[in-house]
This record gives sequence, C-alpha cells and structure tokens, in this order.
Amino acid sequence: MKLFPSLFRALSAALLLIGGAAQARPAQSNHATASPALWQVKDADTTIWLFGTVHVMKPGIDWFDGRVKQAFDGSDELVLEIIEPDDQQALGATLAHMALAKDGVKLSDRLTPEARGKYRAAMEANTLPWQTFEPFNPWLAGIRLSVAPLERLGFQSDQGAEKVLRSAAEASGKKVGALETVEQQLGFFAGLPMDQQIRFLTDTVDELPHMESEFNSLLRYWQAGKPDRLASMMNESLEETPEMAQVLLTGRNANWAKWIKARLDRPGTVFVAVGAGHLAGKGSVQDQLKALGVSTRRVKE
Repeated sequence: MKLFPSLFRALSAALLLIGGAAQARPAQSNHATASPALWQVKDADTTIWLFGTVHVMKPGIDWFDGRVKQAFDGSDELVLEIIEPDDQQALGATLAHMALAKDGVKLSDRLTPEARGKYRAAMEANTLPWQTFEPFNPWLAGIRLSVAPLERLGFQSDQGAEKVLRSAAEASGKKVGALETVEQQLGFFAGLPMDQQIRFLTDTVDELPHMESEFNSLLRYWQAGKPDRLASMMNESLEETPEMAQVLLTGRNANWAKWIKARLDRPGTVFVAVGAGHLAGKGSVQDQLKALGVSTRRVKE
C-alpha cells in the first residue's frame, strides 16, 4: 500500500495550500465502536502509554473511550509525532522551499513517457493541476496524490486521532510535546534519492484505483485492535525498498525508542501517540525497545 500514512497528519494541511486541492465532501457514516491497540511501558515511577493513530478518518468512529480514554486522562503529558504549526502559510512556504527542484528539471521530464501520461491523468482526475507541480521534486506530487482521493471519499484530517487528542490535551491543560519537527518530517522525503522519489510517485499513481478499499481495510484492522494485520498492510510497500523503509519507518522507530527509554528516567505519566504502523510488525517501536532492554505490555480491556 503506497500511502505512507505515518506522515499524513504532518503534511496534509500544508499540501492543501498548493495547487487547488479538492475539498472533502460531507461524509455519511454510521457510528462504529472501535477498540484500537494500546501498550504500556512502565518502571517504578514512570508510565508511558503507546497508542497507534490513524491520521485521517470519517466522522462516526467512536474510539476515544474505554482504556484509551482512561490512559489519556491519567497522563500528565501528550507526545505526538509533531506539533502542527498554527501558521499554515508559513508551513506551506517551508514545504514549497524544501520540495523545490534545485536542479531546475521539470517533474514530468523525470518520468518515462508512459509514466508521465499516467501521472498527468491521475492528477487531472483528482482536480490537481499537474503544471503547478512541475518546479517541484516528485515526492511532493506523490504525497499530494495520496491525500486527495481520501478527501474526496470523505476522510478528514480534523477527524484524525492526533487532532482529537491534541484538542483534549489543551482543553485539560496537559503539556503537549513532539518527537520530531515539521522540518524533520519533510526532510525524510526531501532527502530521498531521486530514483526512490520517482518510484514513490509512480507506485502511488498505480495504487490509486485500490486506495479506497485498502484504506477501509486499514481502518477496520485499527478499529478491531489488530496491529499486526494493520502493520502488514501499511508497510508492505516498504519491504521492496529497504532504504526507504529505513528512512521513513525503522530509523524513526529506533530514535523514538531511545527517547522512550530516556524518558523513563523522569517520573510521570506520558501518553505517546504515533502512526499505528510504527507500533506493529518487524522493526516496530516495541521491537526497538526490546533491543534496548525495555519491555512493553499490550493492554487489554
């Protein structure tokens, strides 16, 4: 699945500032009860909850209750992947600067004639003017194409778990921190070799017809608390590109595991919420913690 959902929340707001993105239509959805997975890391005076998020959702999914809500309410601090800046124009300017092709090569000229035709058709089908993206590197168009179809299908970033958690934390006076900066997350894509950026874009184009069914399956696994199935689906594409997997997934997991281990040295209770794909499967945050001698426990109802 070529969605890379772990960066959706960080990038979607900024990407919407470029190229006349489609607006999300009102979503019709029956209410559904969810039981997403939750883990605990604990020592004598510190508790760290690990919660896997989905960054875009439709209205009507009731997940912020039960053990998740109890763990959040009992925490002193919320830690997300990033804290999205309030100044969206500044964020868009940062994005555009980092995505600009410094060599002056137009995006379409980097693609084969066949790939170019498919790419332009996909952009037009999602009401994205491909001409606007010509000065930029391929990763920008790849991520924009990953977001636009979900918007048209009624998925909304405002319904995503991070938005809900941050609003609840601010309303209750909890401290809100982050594991990374926006610039770091953009840099993960901007730093990819050009051949990997091109493959990311062309794979995204090829996957567009399957996006709705795949994302709906992802949500079902998340709601049902089946992290292994969810991780397999989310991270499948990265197995074919180990260099990209190291940059976007396992390397970040290792950094976060080191942060969690160091945080155990200070008393308190922390609720850590990151993309669900980071908390399951080979190379997950839990795997990285185990390698550091830190154990995690899956919390059941």
